[in-house]
Amino acid sequence: MRDLNKIFCLLFVFVFFSCKKGGDDNKGDSEIRDRYFNLEKVGWKSRVYIQKVDDIGFVATEVPIQYYLLKDKGNENLVLVDSLYEENKRERIIEFTFQQDEEKDILSKDFTGMEYTNAVKYMSFGLDKDFYVVTSKKDTIPCSGVSYERSYKIAPYQKVLLFFSGIDPNDKIQLVYNDFLFRKGTLKFKFKDTYTQIAL
Repeated sequence: MRDLNKIFCLLFVFVFFSCKKGGDDNKGDSEIRDRYFNLEKVGWKSRVYIQKVDDIGFVATEVPIQYYLLKDKGNENLVLVDSLYEENKRERIIEFTFQQDEEKDILSKDFTGMEYTNAVKYMSFGLDKDFYVVTSKKDTIPCSGVSYERSYKIAPYQKVLLFFSGIDPNDKIQLVYNDFLFRKGTLKFKFKDTYTQIAL
């Protein structure tokens, strides 16, 4: 009988801790879900800044890294997504698009002054030198990489993803673009707010 009581006691302790652990995971998942819901409600791509020079529009959109993590990993395991975010929270991704008013091919020689293939190469391999970020602490962060989303003349714009590393997630940033491709000068895009949202 005494052995049976020990077994029941051990079984009870095991079940108690198993339930408690599961409850913590659910609580963590629920908090993460609330945070991501609030972020989505604000709008994943709500921070859009547009500057127009002559007939070309330059559009900078800061997208939270969670957007890309959820797009890649899905929303089934939010604890995993959140842990990946914690590892990469000092990274920033900015979508940057170029569009001509009349939807002409902006990489043509009329706009760039160079052959089409050279303009495409510049978008793919040379554009990263034209961008940098200035943080609210006055640090200058160079662009660590560019991903050019080739449209093959189907879309009326050209889009690149700009990557920056080593930025405090609570820092406000200003994107600076020295336009050597279209020769429109220096453009500045000041992102005012960070994405830290309080779950209600």
